[in-house]
Amino acid sequence: MTKRELVDIVARKAHLTKRAAEEAINVFLSEIGRALGKGESRIVLSGFGTFKVKWMEGKTVKIPKRDETVTIKRHRLPRFTPGNDLKRQINR
Repeated sequence: MTKRELVDIVARKAHLTKRAAEEAINVFLSEIGRALGKGESRIVLSGFGTFKVKWMEGKTVKIPKRDETVTIKRHRLPRFTPGNDLKRQINR
């Protein structure tokens, strides 16, 4: 499913215009990103899942094709853990 398809479904089911549905989805996604970027350690959506940030340690890796090494700095990555309701929906 693409974002465009999700907008169409939300607009139809919530009786919204496509523009309003798209704005709602954009705000939802940007707020999750903003909260995680500002240091929130977890965002819990009951039944759906948990978004969290994990620190990845820096490391040095070798690129075989170019025969060079690259240093990757310590950085944060988003992670998602599905909730039980979502797991049940998927495994019906």
